[in-house]
Amino acid sequence: MIRAIDVCKSFEDGRLVLDHITASFQPGKTNLIIGQSGSGKTVLLKCLVGLHRIDSGQILYNDLCFSGAPLAVKREIRQKLGMIFQGGALLDSSTVIENVMFPLDLFTDMSQSEKEDRANFCLQRVNLTNANRLYPSELSGGMIKRVAIARAIVMNPQYLFCDEPNSGLDPKTSVVIDNLIQEITQEYNITTIINTHDMNSVMEIGDTIIFIYQGRKWWEGTKDDILDTDNKELEEFIFASAMARKVRACQGR
Repeated sequence: MIRAIDVCKSFEDGRLVLDHITASFQPGKTNLIIGQSGSGKTVLLKCLVGLHRIDSGQILYNDLCFSGAPLAVKREIRQKLGMIFQGGALLDSSTVIENVMFPLDLFTDMSQSEKEDRANFCLQRVNLTNANRLYPSELSGGMIKRVAIARAIVMNPQYLFCDEPNSGLDPKTSVVIDNLIQEITQEYNITTIINTHDMNSVMEIGDTIIFIYQGRKWWEGTKDDILDTDNKELEEFIFASAMARKVRACQGR
């Protein structure tokens, strides 16, 4: 479990980006953070993984205060984290299997054959075979995301963070990626946190959902609760997201 307790974060210009955010993210669940651009959802995700230092409050991994932990403890926790970046963030000059093995090269003493076996297992788990020697430039958008997922789980993480995992993907591929993330979350009992504005993802895999509005936690519930919401700002966000998706679908025809 990951908990944010009364978290505040300001930028250097003094603008308050996160305003006393309190939230819990459960293991074995797909925990979604939604909100319009500039709402603070990406900043919250970066605070949870330690890329931003919070001004006040606490971030706890189980019962350990991550935000106030010594550097050595933070490093130990970070080795239990997996991250899927918005664009995949693969190393262009490395092959698929080299990209997946990269965390093993950095953080383990495994032999080359052991690393290759582990990487191949993860690639098979994301239904990506016969692509080991390809480079990122030779992959489709969906394949890049699957390689990124394989790399994110290669260290057997307890916590998985996904920043807009469906960005740039067509609707059909987006569903494949959503289902894959949900399957892995449940299979390995991972605490998964997904930052997204894709309402299809929300309605398909949103076990718990937090809506951030102007830096505050404005609404919290499940994908079933969201259908009956009377929260004006959330309703406007849902409508805008649906319209944007229709526009992208029409442009792709």
